[in-house]
Amino acid sequence: MPVSLLWAVDVYGRVYSLSTAGQQWEQCRDAQMEFKRVTAAQQCCWGIACDNNIYLNVHASDLPVRYQEETYENQRWNPVDGFSDRLLPSDRWQLSDVTGLQHQPLDNFRLPSSSWEWEGDWYVDENFEGEPTEKEGWSYAIDFPATYTKDKKWNSCVRRRRWLRYRRYKAMDTWAKIPSQQTTLPDPFSDISCGGWEINEEPRGRLSLWAVSLQGKVWFREGIYHHNPEGSLWEEVPLPGEVVQISCGPGDLVWAVLWEGQLIVREGIGRDCPKGTSWAMVDSPSPDVGATHVAVGVNVVWALTKDNKVWFRRGVNSHNPCGSGWISMVGEMIMINVGLNDQVLAIGSEDRAVYFRQGVTSSELSGKTWKVISVPRDGDRSHSSASSLVSDVESDTEKGSTDGASCIITSSSPESFVDAPTEHSDQPIETPKSRIPKVTSDSFISELVSDRGPGKTSREVRSAGPASVGPLDPQWSNVDLEEAQGQQAQTGAVVDTADTSSLSSVATFTLAMEDPYGVDEHPMWAWVSGGGCSVDSHTQLNWFNSMVQSVQSMSLSVTPAQTAAWRKQIFEQLSERTKREMDNFRHYEQAIEQSVWVKKGTMQWWRDWKPHKWIDVHFALEQFSGPEGNKDGILFIYYNFYEEKKYLHAFVNEVTILVPVLNDSKHSFAIYTPERTKQRWPIRLSAATELEMHDWLALLSVSCCDSRGIQGPPSKQAIWSITCKGDIFVSEPSLSLEAMPYPTPCDQMFWRQVGGHLRVVECNSIGIVWGIGYDHTAWVYTGGYGGGFFQGLASSTDNIYTQVDVKNVYIYENQRWNPVTGYTNRGLPTDRYMWSDASGLHECTKTNMKPPSPHWTWVSDWTIDYSVSGGTDKEGWQYAADFPASYHGHKTMKDFVRRRRWARKCKLTTTGPWQEVPPIPLSDVTILPCAAQSSVDVVPLWAISNKGDVLCRLGVTALTPAGSSWLHVGTDQPFKSISIGAASQVWAIARDGSAFYRGSVSSQSPAGDCWYHIPSPSKQKLKQVSVGRTSVYTVDENGNLWYRQGVTPSYPQGSSWEHISNNVRKVSAGPLDQVWIIADKVQGSHSLSCGTVCHRLGVQPLEPKGQSWDYGIGGGWDHITVRGNSMEPPRVHLPSLTERTPLPVRNTEINSSAVGC
Repeated sequence: MPVSLLWAVDVYGRVYSLSTAGQQWEQCRDAQMEFKRVTAAQQCCWGIACDNNIYLNVHASDLPVRYQEETYENQRWNPVDGFSDRLLPSDRWQLSDVTGLQHQPLDNFRLPSSSWEWEGDWYVDENFEGEPTEKEGWSYAIDFPATYTKDKKWNSCVRRRRWLRYRRYKAMDTWAKIPSQQTTLPDPFSDISCGGWEINEEPRGRLSLWAVSLQGKVWFREGIYHHNPEGSLWEEVPLPGEVVQISCGPGDLVWAVLWEGQLIVREGIGRDCPKGTSWAMVDSPSPDVGATHVAVGVNVVWALTKDNKVWFRRGVNSHNPCGSGWISMVGEMIMINVGLNDQVLAIGSEDRAVYFRQGVTSSELSGKTWKVISVPRDGDRSHSSASSLVSDVESDTEKGSTDGASCIITSSSPESFVDAPTEHSDQPIETPKSRIPKVTSDSFISELVSDRGPGKTSREVRSAGPASVGPLDPQWSNVDLEEAQGQQAQTGAVVDTADTSSLSSVATFTLAMEDPYGVDEHPMWAWVSGGGCSVDSHTQLNWFNSMVQSVQSMSLSVTPAQTAAWRKQIFEQLSERTKREMDNFRHYEQAIEQSVWVKKGTMQWWRDWKPHKWIDVHFALEQFSGPEGNKDGILFIYYNFYEEKKYLHAFVNEVTILVPVLNDSKHSFAIYTPERTKQRWPIRLSAATELEMHDWLALLSVSCCDSRGIQGPPSKQAIWSITCKGDIFVSEPSLSLEAMPYPTPCDQMFWRQVGGHLRVVECNSIGIVWGIGYDHTAWVYTGGYGGGFFQGLASSTDNIYTQVDVKNVYIYENQRWNPVTGYTNRGLPTDRYMWSDASGLHECTKTNMKPPSPHWTWVSDWTIDYSVSGGTDKEGWQYAADFPASYHGHKTMKDFVRRRRWARKCKLTTTGPWQEVPPIPLSDVTILPCAAQSSVDVVPLWAISNKGDVLCRLGVTALTPAGSSWLHVGTDQPFKSISIGAASQVWAIARDGSAFYRGSVSSQSPAGDCWYHIPSPSKQKLKQVSVGRTSVYTVDENGNLWYRQGVTPSYPQGSSWEHISNNVRKVSAGPLDQVWIIADKVQGSHSLSCGTVCHRLGVQPLEPKGQSWDYGIGGGWDHITVRGNSMEPPRVHLPSLTERTPLPVRNTEINSSAVGC
C-alpha cells in the first residue's frame, strides 16, 4: 500500500504530518503563519490560516500539474487575398474558442494566480484526429461550423488551426494562498472540509470543497480538479440556519452543525450536481445537549455533543444519508474526523492527544477501541532537566463576555507529568487530568490566554531537583478570540489583562523561539484530518508505543563486527559437526538406491468425448527417483466407461503447464502436454475444495520442475506471460528456441507459475521485471519465486510480499423502446437478456453475479459506469438502433434500444515476489531490452500513467530495479502504449490511435527532445507497439499486426507499414528481433481457442518479417514478453542433398494469418 499522510495542527498553529510508514510527526516547515484547521485529500491539503484566508498545499509528484490553454485561428478564402483574416460580419471571431462564440486572442490569456507559470510560448497543433497535418496545422471545411478535414479541397472556403500553450502549477509542497476572484469577498472562513472525489471520476481529480464563514454561511468551491487544483470561484449555498462546522465525505455525504446544536444533511448530491439541492434536519444525539462537531465518511457519521460525548449514526448510506438513529460510544473527545476507508481519528478532551479508532471494518463500522497515537515530533529535544507546562485556565463561554485574559506559566519536573496512556480500551480509565488549555468543540473557541505584557508579568518558578530551571516565556497570540474569561491561578501569580474581542472560532499559540513542549510532555493537538490517509484494518502501523520500540531496538543493537565474528564461529562449528557425522559412516552402502511413492485422491474429470460432463475419477501421481537422483513420474486418471475400468495417463516430464481454471462453481485446473496443446483440449480436473486444488497444483508443479531440473527463481532470460485471469507464468527458453531452420516447437515449452496477480508484465535480459495490476498499480520483481498457494520448498522464504489487486466486474442493463411505455425492460423474444454481459448471450443480474473466483471479494456496491467508450447521457445510457450495434451517448429518432453499464469493484489479496512502486498508477511500461553481456549501468524505462501521461524512470539499475523517481515527458494528448528498443528507439501510441517516435533519446538526454508524428496505416487506429533490435511492430484495434518498413539508424522513423497478420491481440519484439504474439481464433483438432501464444518463424536479418507461425500454449492467454531472451541461437548447418536422413518438418502455417481458420 502506498505511503500516505495524516495531517494535524497543534494548539500553537503549527502543521504536522505523520506518514503511514513513519514513526514521528514531521513539521510543515514552509508554513509562513499559524493555521487553525486543515482538511486533507490524497493529492493535497487545504487549510485556514490565522489571517482567515484559505491556503492549498499540493503534494509534490513526479507527474506535474499542467493545464492546456487553446484557441482557434479562423480564416476565410476570398478571390483576391486567398485565405486571410478578413472574415464576414456573420462569421466567428478571428481567434475564438472551438465553438466560435467566445473571443480568445492570444494576449488575453492570463495566469490565474502566482502559483502558475507558463511552460513555453504559443505553438500550432499539427495533429488532427490522429493524423499529421501540414506544417502550418490547418484543417479545412466548406463553412463555419462544419466537418473539418486535413486535406484542402476545391470547395474549402474556410479553415482553422489550433494554438496551444501549457501552464504549469509550480507551488508544490508549499502553502499557496487561494486567490479571490470576486469583488465582494465572503466573510472570513472558520471551517473547511474537502471530499467528494468518489462522486465522479471525470474530470480527473475532482474535489468538493465546503467552507463555513464566521457569520454561519456555507460556501462551495467550484471547478476543483487535477488540472485546476485551486478551483475557480466560491458559490454560496442557501441554509436553514447558521452553521458552525461542516464535514464532507469521499462520496455524497455532507453533514453540518447549526449554532442551536442541531445537524443538517445535504441531499441531492450526485454526479451532475456535486453541491446538492436541499438540506434535511436531524436532531442532536442528546435532547438536552446540542451537537458541536460532526464527521462523515463513505457510510458513517460520527458526532460530538457539548459534553464531549461521542456518538455514532447507524443506517447511513448513499440511499439514506440521514441514517436511522444514534448510538452512544465510549470516550470523551473535543474533535473527531473520518478518514479514508471510514477510519476514525479524534482528539481527546483531557489529554489533547490524537486517538485512532481500532477495529473499523466494512462489517463493523463503529470499531472496537480508541488507541492513542504516541509518536514523537521531529525536533524533539532528547535531554532536558525540566519541562514547562501551561496551566489549565478555564472559562465558561456560555456565561457571557469578560474583558480580560490571563496567563500563568509554571515550570515543573518531568516526574510531575502524567503521560497519555498508550492503549485505551472502551472501559473508562481514571487518570489525573493534565493541566492543559481546553478547547470547546462548539465553535472551537480556545480558552488559551493572551500575555500582552511579558515584561510586566511576574511568574513563580517552582524548582524540582537540585538544578534550578529558568522560566519559559513563550509569546501568546489570540487569533480572533471570542471573549475569554480570565481567572486567577492557585499560585497567586499577578497577571495583566488585555482586551480581546472577535468572532473567530479558533485560537492558536504563536511560535516561540524554543520548543514549547517539554521532553515528557506529549503535544497538544487542536485539529486532525485523515482524508488523505489510506489505512484499513489490516494496515501495520508504527504509530503506537514507538518510544518503547525505539528503546528496545537500541538496547539490542549489534555492531557489524560482532555479527561477522558470530557468523564465522557458527560456520566453523557446523563444519566440524558435519565432518564428524559423515566420516563415521562413509563405509556403509546407500540404504535405498531408488524410491517410489504414490499420492492418490478422488477428483472430477471433464471427459474428452461427447456429451462432455464432469465425472468422478480416481487420480494418482506416481513419482520415482533414480540412482543418480533424477526424478520422474506418471499421472493416472482411473475412470469407468460402460462399467469397464479404464485409465488415462501422462508422463510428468511431458507436462508443459498447470493452469488454475477458477470459476464460481468448480475448483478446477488444466494439465497441458504438447499433444493436448495441439488439440486445444487439456486434461481438466476439479477438486472438492480450494485447499485440495492448491495442494495438488503445488505438488504437481514441484514434480514437473524436479523432472526437468528447474529450481529457484526464473532466469534473467526467461519469457514471461499472463493469462486472462491475471496468473503469471514463466518459461526458460532453450538455446534452440530461435534456431534456424528447425527451432524448438513452442508447444513443448514448459511454463511454471509465479505467485502474484498482474495485467501486464515487461522484462529485460539483466533481470529487471516490472508488472502492472488491474488497478494500475506498478510492481517490481524482487528476485524470489513461489508465493500464492506455493509453500515450503516450492517458494522462496524471502522476497515474498503481499500483493493486492482491484478490478471492476461489469454487467449491462438493456432496454427496448415501445410506443406505449417508452423504454422498458420488456424486450422482443429474440432480444438479449435485459440484464446481461457485454455480448448479451449470458444473463447477469446484480443478485446472481458473483466475483470472478473465490479469491475475489466484493469491496463496493453496484454503480453506474459513465466511462464507457462512445459516451453516455446523464443517467449512463447509451443508445443504438438495435442489438448489437454501434452505441452513442445521445438519443436520436432512430434509436429503439439502449443500454447502460454497471460496475462493481472486487479485491484480491495474494502473495508473490513483487514490491509496489508508488505512487503513480500506470497503464503501460517498457524496459530497454539489453543484450545479455550488457554493462549498462542505468537502464532506460518508460511508462504511461493511467491518465495517459508519458513518464521516464530514473535510477533503474540491476541492483535497484525500482529506480528512484519519475521524469515527466510532455505530450499534447494522452497516450496508451509505449515501447523502447535497441539504441533507445522510443515509439508510442496515442489514445486516438496515432503513432509517435521520440527523437534524440540517449543516456545524456534520457527523455529526448521532441515527438515525431508517424502516420498510421490507412483507416486503422493503432493500440499497441513493440520495438526490438531493428524491428517495429504495432497492433491496431481490429487485430491486425503491422511491420514498420525502412527503419534504419539514419532514418529511425521508417517509411511505411506492411501488414503481417490478423487476429492478433498483443505483440512482443525481443532483443534479437524475435516476434511473439497472443493470437485469437486459433484452430486446434478439438476446439477453437482465443488467446494463444504464437512464435514467428524464419525471422533473420535478411527477412525480419519472418515466414510463418508456430502455435504454443493457449487459449486464455492475454500478455507475453520475450524482451529478456537475448540468447543467440546456435548456428545449424543444413545437411547436403545427398544425405538420406529424413528431416523433421513441423506443420506450420506459411501465410500471413496467425489463425488456422
